Amino acid sequence: MQLNEQQQQLLLTAAKSSIQQAWSDSEVIVDTLLNEHGLMAHGASFVTLNKNDQLRGCIGSLQAMRPLAEDVVHNAFNAAFRDPRFAPVQPNEVAGLEVEISTLSQPEAMQDCDSKAALLAQLRPFEDGLILTDGYKRATFLPSVWEQLPDKQAFVDYLMRKGGMSAWSETMRCQRYTTFKFGAHWHDIAR
Repeated sequence: MQLNEQQQQLLLTAAKSSIQQAWSDSEVIVDTLLNEHGLMAHGASFVTLNKNDQLRGCIGSLQAMRPLAEDVVHNAFNAAFRDPRFAPVQPNEVAGLEVEISTLSQPEAMQDCDSKAALLAQLRPFEDGLILTDGYKRATFLPSVWEQLPDKQAFVDYLMRKGGMSAWSETMRCQRYTTFKFGAHWHDIAR
């Protein structure tokens, strides 16, 4: 989902407000202003927090289940306070914090996914986000992960490991999606 500059700024402000209001025990209200700017249409997003260029939290939605503005608010809170890999973000950390939002296209099933080689042949580096599902195991990498794992084989191997999948199976399902990514340093986001 492409967004104009004003929509991007509004979503970054909503994400920042979600985190700040959690520290003050107040409720985040998705403003009518967001509705007026086309941000209440259903959309899926990931919110990534980086501190001094290191991952600090990342949570998101793969399917559009609620208005995009609400999804961003929800995922910003969860990235800051509920990512199980990290302790909750503290107010004294904001000096080095960057907020990044990725809006996702609808995931599409990849054809001919019966082997890892077949998947690798159709995977588009730096463009595709990938979802691997095998039974109850599921994992995804956003397209931005290609920046750390530019090799297709490594990208898929790490994703399988992330999802607890030790080997390729006949029941493996593959989906791809693209993202529209934008972000800003904490202090550059309006409140």
